[in-house]
Amino acid sequence: MIERKDADGIRVLKLAHGKVSAMDVELGDAFTHEMAAAMDPAVRAVIVTGSGSSFSAGVDLFRLINDGPDYARRFLPILDEFLRSALTLPKPVIAAVNGHAIAGGCILAAACDHRIMTDGAGWIGIPELAVGVPFPALPLQIMAARLSDAALRELVFTGRTVDVDEAKALGLIDEKCPQGLLLDRAHDVARRLMSIPATAFALTKAAFVAPILERVRLLADVNARVAEEWMQQHTYDTIRRYLEKTVKRTPTS
Repeated sequence: MIERKDADGIRVLKLAHGKVSAMDVELGDAFTHEMAAAMDPAVRAVIVTGSGSSFSAGVDLFRLINDGPDYARRFLPILDEFLRSALTLPKPVIAAVNGHAIAGGCILAAACDHRIMTDGAGWIGIPELAVGVPFPALPLQIMAARLSDAALRELVFTGRTVDVDEAKALGLIDEKCPQGLLLDRAHDVARRLMSIPATAFALTKAAFVAPILERVRLLADVNARVAEEWMQQHTYDTIRRYLEKTVKRTPTS
């Protein structure tokens, strides 16, 4: 589900959960566990990457509509912890985006401190509204911290995904690199960030993160209404129609 590899103080975590590492309760729990384990003093930086043609395709929508409200009620807090664990780890976290990073996959990358995407590897974006679900507070505020207000609104309301060059221009990623060099470049960035004194890095990162978490706190009432919307039948009907148009398989496959 998540492959771990350590070398010279750098821990590489490769998402390898199904074909596209779709986010579900199992992957969320496993990732949060890995972030907690990365507090080991021997780990000085973390690289998060994916497998195959995807970094992550985001929330497992088929699981969501198949398992219904009880699953959504369980999943949403796990999704929050999934993203929060990357956002708040007091060490450098580098996203090595090897392929498509859609919806939750894009947000996971945005939760990292530095984002590198392979040139020509795939598409990245936040099509949640096109799918038919409103943004929970934490994912939206993570994206708001990475993008200009104009870029955020355009990407949210259109739901479009973009290629690596537009992603860099918009601020979805920090840099692109040639095919075959992604992990080498991610290690270079990790070593550079590791050269910063650990306490200085952790405190500065905490200062960047604190306003994000404060905005999430202030949005608690709205977020509760968002969660309720994720549990409504009309939401599942909208997701099902989206999947029928965009993914040529049935919800039970």
